[in-house]
Amino acid sequence: MSERSVGRHLCDAFHLVPAGSDPRYADAVLELVGRESADVVLPQSSFDLLGLAAARERFPVPVLVSSQETVRRSNDKAETYGLLQRIGVPTIDFRRVTGAREMDAAARELGYPERSVCFKPVFSSGSRGFRILDSTVDRAHQLLHERPGSVSMRLEEALELLPDEGGTELLVMELATGGERTVDGIADGSRVVLGHPKTRESMRAGLAMYFVTLEDPGLMEIADKVVRELEIEWFFNIQLVGDRVIEVNPRISTIVYQEDLNLPWLAVKRALGEISDEELAGLQTRVRPGRTALRFFDQVEWDP
Repeated sequence: MSERSVGRHLCDAFHLVPAGSDPRYADAVLELVGRESADVVLPQSSFDLLGLAAARERFPVPVLVSSQETVRRSNDKAETYGLLQRIGVPTIDFRRVTGAREMDAAARELGYPERSVCFKPVFSSGSRGFRILDSTVDRAHQLLHERPGSVSMRLEEALELLPDEGGTELLVMELATGGERTVDGIADGSRVVLGHPKTRESMRAGLAMYFVTLEDPGLMEIADKVVRELEIEWFFNIQLVGDRVIEVNPRISTIVYQEDLNLPWLAVKRALGEISDEELAGLQTRVRPGRTALRFFDQVEWDP
């Protein structure tokens, strides 16, 4: 979407396209598939999914995205939490609200001010719009000693910024605590074909920066349940805090790579018919628990 995207200096061809939320986005990608003779479309952003899912049957090549209904249900966090509760997957208690009055009532039902709670828009991506409501927040300390962009605030501060009624739909939720883990993999609409859990640590600017691959059959069973119920195809990312699932993303996320196990490349080979699901599943034994990934911010230079 920007001339200054670093991707233009890392790839073979670069084109500007509308935002993924723009109705013209799928047509722009479809035109590029023809122009570049692409073999596969692999979306990476949550904002790109719905438009591509709605148009995937129009593409002459595989589009690695779930159905429009799967994407819609996954992106609706309230529907996701309700679904998790129905299938017996541990998740968080929540209230779906609009406006300051409903938020105030929901936060107090969930234990505020004695307990911290949190909220975010029903439809969001990553950490956008996420805030913790904590009655013990010291505003003077935040002002003088913390970086801009703290995610903690008092309920009263949030209520001042919202209309009494209406506005953006929000989820007010109990605040899950504990270590963060995710399950990443490739699914076929009814099961996890290949994947593994990992830790998710060292948050910076809303992004996890450190990961360690885990061996945890219990987490894989949870992932299978979620994939089957939502009918997720291709990539997925399921996030947990403590033992509770807090997010289901029907897209690729940060991958811990091995020299003998590259999930994006394997998904492309699967899309091209060069590897079967049975062969993919057979690679599960290659996952190395303890494999560690550390992200960092890099820089490139070039002459005009």
